[in-house]
Amino acid sequence: MAAEPRSLTGKVIAITGGARGIGKATAAALVRRGARVAIGDLDRELAEQTAAELGDDTLALELDVTRRDSFEGFLDQVEERLGSLDVLINNAGIMPLGRFWEEDDLTAQRMVDINVHGVLFGMKLAIPRMQRRGSGHIVNIASAAGKGGFPGGATYCGTKHFVVGVSEAVRAELRDTEIDLSVVMPVVVNTELGSGLVETRGIKKIEPEDVAEAIVGALERPRFDVWVPRESGAINKVMQLLPRAGREGVARLLKADRVLAGADPAARASYEERASHSEPALESEDAGEPAKTASK
Repeated sequence: MAAEPRSLTGKVIAITGGARGIGKATAAALVRRGARVAIGDLDRELAEQTAAELGDDTLALELDVTRRDSFEGFLDQVEERLGSLDVLINNAGIMPLGRFWEEDDLTAQRMVDINVHGVLFGMKLAIPRMQRRGSGHIVNIASAAGKGGFPGGATYCGTKHFVVGVSEAVRAELRDTEIDLSVVMPVVVNTELGSGLVETRGIKKIEPEDVAEAIVGALERPRFDVWVPRESGAINKVMQLLPRAGREGVARLLKADRVLAGADPAARASYEERASHSEPALESEDAGEPAKTASK
């Protein structure tokens, strides 16, 4: 007999990168279920617009996930204004694309700082808070790219492999606690980040609301591996049974090797420009100015 789903009513849930895309859709789904939601985003103005749209006292805060002090201040404000943290959803991430050897070092550093260190800071700061109260749940947004290498996005794939690997290790460290950990692995999502990407022959683009519902499902009935859609997890299991040459052949047959490498530059121009300015500390250092500090 299946256990009753956990109620999310009144739960305090913080979402990084919550002003748009998957983060916004997840915040909306959680608000509908009665959760008390805080969204953190580098774009404070957009975060406030999103919070106003969602209503129900959704909290909008400025957050630079690449700065530990900004992340700590974000969580401090969440707990001061909403109550003890129940759930942290590490959603913030960027995906600039291009051939690996043509990628400039600053672009690679941005991806590592946001996609990797942003998740590390979040977990390191949230887990002690959850340990003190005896419960909690961390959700790390990875990608199907965290289970395979896709040409055209080598560094991005590397960062998402890291998220999967560190999540597996931390989950094992938390085994004897009441803190749950989930890692979410969506295929291409119809957001600005996924603009201009080629669809595979096997799995079509999904909507951010699909990912949001999968996240809600993992909070209500905790599980570690969260594939979106679910069938992509089954496909991955079958692929792992094949030798490398077989996996690569199937990937070419399904056009999976073209998903990132064949992206339309014109369709991605707006996103790539925004992603290139997604870390104020690097922007300031590159300009020879003091690094910008996100307000607390």
